[in-house]
Amino acid sequence: MPHNATNLEPRPLPSAAAGLAPPAAPGAAGAGPGLPSVPAGDELRAVEAGLDTLQSAGMSPRRDWSRILLPLAAVVVVLLVWQLLVSMDLKRRDLVPGPLDVFASLSRLWTEGLVQESVGTSLQRGLAGFLVSVAVGTPLGLLLGQVAMLRRAFGPLVSGLQVLPSVAWVPAAIVWFGLTDATAYFVVLMGAIPSIVNGLVAGMDQVPPQYRSVARVLGASRLETALQVVLPAALPGYVAGLKQGWAFSWRSLMAAEIIAVGGTMGYGLGSLLDQGRTLSDMGIVMSAVLIILAVGILVELLVFGPVERRLLRRRGLLAGSTR
Repeated sequence: MPHNATNLEPRPLPSAAAGLAPPAAPGAAGAGPGLPSVPAGDELRAVEAGLDTLQSAGMSPRRDWSRILLPLAAVVVVLLVWQLLVSMDLKRRDLVPGPLDVFASLSRLWTEGLVQESVGTSLQRGLAGFLVSVAVGTPLGLLLGQVAMLRRAFGPLVSGLQVLPSVAWVPAAIVWFGLTDATAYFVVLMGAIPSIVNGLVAGMDQVPPQYRSVARVLGASRLETALQVVLPAALPGYVAGLKQGWAFSWRSLMAAEIIAVGGTMGYGLGSLLDQGRTLSDMGIVMSAVLIILAVGILVELLVFGPVERRLLRRRGLLAGSTR
């Protein structure tokens, strides 16, 4: 059977110029036939924004009632156990009053105006002393965190002051300032400042060193780096130091008010506690303890809790946050 000679001639391979495109680089748009294209540049940012929107829509904010119901349930359980122990008559009722007895004393103190006066006086002292502590402790913390020589010199001293019980300063404060409000303020400052300084320094230690390097490359001064780069990056540790500083200041204030009674010292919650001790009235003592506890819990729930959650949410560290 005859064959056509032209069919036996080898055909040239198709070249790139003849329509065969070179292989696409990995990760580029149009990676090849049958493969999904990978967006780049503005398209990639648009995809990320769409994913964030979908995630936000799938996690619509709902009120978490467990934050309210669980603490209330815990309080109810504590009150029931307290009442059960009192009903067993293990101790005399005047030594261990029940919840109803304490609430009766609390109602009487409220009617006499002692609750309002003591809470107002202690809160005014505590808040004023804490704000002064923040104003003093923040620049000190920045200085110790930025200057290594100062930190090596004064860091152990600040840590030692933090673990020193603040009540140890009360006798010295009475000798120096007498029975005046200055005694309470001094004890509050000595309790809060070391915690704020150490909290800020600990937060600065967690800042990646690349942040400082980038700031230097961009021409930022040392002060600008500390205030505009390091301090915002160290906010979680700083807020933790503020929270601990408030706890130390509140405890220090109660100790000062219990010991330093009289003179020009106003009537605070510590004075209410001392009055209950003097009168051997456990109803007053337990009422003052419950008020001190309630103030501490309210400050945590209304001030530090929201600030901490908002900070963590903005950094994407809280469940349900998209960034």
